[in-house]
Amino acid sequence: MKKWIKEGYHLLTLQFLFPGQYARYSKRPVEKGKAVFLEANLPALSNSLRYLYEELERKGTYQLKVHCLQEIYVSKGVYIRHVMEFLKDLATAEYLFLCEGSRVVSCISPRKETTVVQVWHGCGAFKKFGFSTSELKFGGSRKENLKYSYYKNYDVVTVSSPEVVRAYEEAMNLPAGSGIVKPIGISRTDLFFRKEFIQQAKEKVFGKLEAAAGKKILLYAPTFRGSVGGAQAPDALDLKKMKEALGEEYILLIKHHPVVKQRPQIPEEVQDFAVDVTDTLEIEELMCVSEVCISDYSSLIFEYSLFERPMIFFAYDLEEYGDWRGFYYDYEELTPGPVVRTTEELIRYLTHLDQEFDREQVKAFRDKFMSACDGHATDRLMELIRKRRE
Repeated sequence: MKKWIKEGYHLLTLQFLFPGQYARYSKRPVEKGKAVFLEANLPALSNSLRYLYEELERKGTYQLKVHCLQEIYVSKGVYIRHVMEFLKDLATAEYLFLCEGSRVVSCISPRKETTVVQVWHGCGAFKKFGFSTSELKFGGSRKENLKYSYYKNYDVVTVSSPEVVRAYEEAMNLPAGSGIVKPIGISRTDLFFRKEFIQQAKEKVFGKLEAAAGKKILLYAPTFRGSVGGAQAPDALDLKKMKEALGEEYILLIKHHPVVKQRPQIPEEVQDFAVDVTDTLEIEELMCVSEVCISDYSSLIFEYSLFERPMIFFAYDLEEYGDWRGFYYDYEELTPGPVVRTTEELIRYLTHLDQEFDREQVKAFRDKFMSACDGHATDRLMELIRKRRE
């Protein structure tokens, strides 16, 4: 019964209601310089789009609109209302910028005057997504993905290096060599080349956290487990052991994935060592100030490689996660740092960091996967779009 209800909902909204709303308002003329920014799930503009938004705002020649559909956070009635408002705005826009897959964007027939730009929310190519997960536990069937696609109607998709073009073409079911996927860099990484941003990040982090004074910052930024709608945070680190071994030298800052709603509680006895900063500090700020990044399968490792600092991969559930989601590369060959499965292994590496850290390995990783991220990705994107409109 649930399957038929879901299918009926998709049929009504994606084949009739949403396309009809867009077609109705597309009869109006396009508004020159109107740029719509879309967040499919999150309730506010994410960092993936914010830097580009601010750059366009500074130019002063664009009419900027932000729409947050909040599909995983609100009721279906509220979601549909959000979509209808978005489509009304999109129908007269010259540009659309988005950073996630969207069935709403895929179900319409965009007018030729509108340029659709997918900047995506991750760099490199790590865990699989989109059509690459068809028939895996994480993804639906290829037939279903084709029927109600998340990845249609793109004019431009920006990626972090030529190395990963083929992965995005596969994931988004784009023709190989079509030229839609552009290795011109990822806009938001421009922040990491701005000295003032890095200085502001340091001031903010150490200003908010008195316990960080005189300590090195360990960043723990894992990805979620399960589906997006039911995202769960990993809870396998032994924080008590970490404090005992590392508490004199380090403070651990934990940043969970934004779609995780229920986060593990930090035991009271280690709260002077481990701090959940998910709601108080941005991941970009944390990457700027951390001495070491502990992650697992998150694409933030590509951005972190720009700093050429140590990374540790706490992959206690590697086989299970690999079966669930899959990877574009062999995991243990890809990672520019040690893969550990226990807290004890992690501690052992950190206490011998001076001897163990291989900076050249990180540099090679950066050169392969982040070669187009040099602080000018946004400039190249805007020039590309300008030429398309000529």
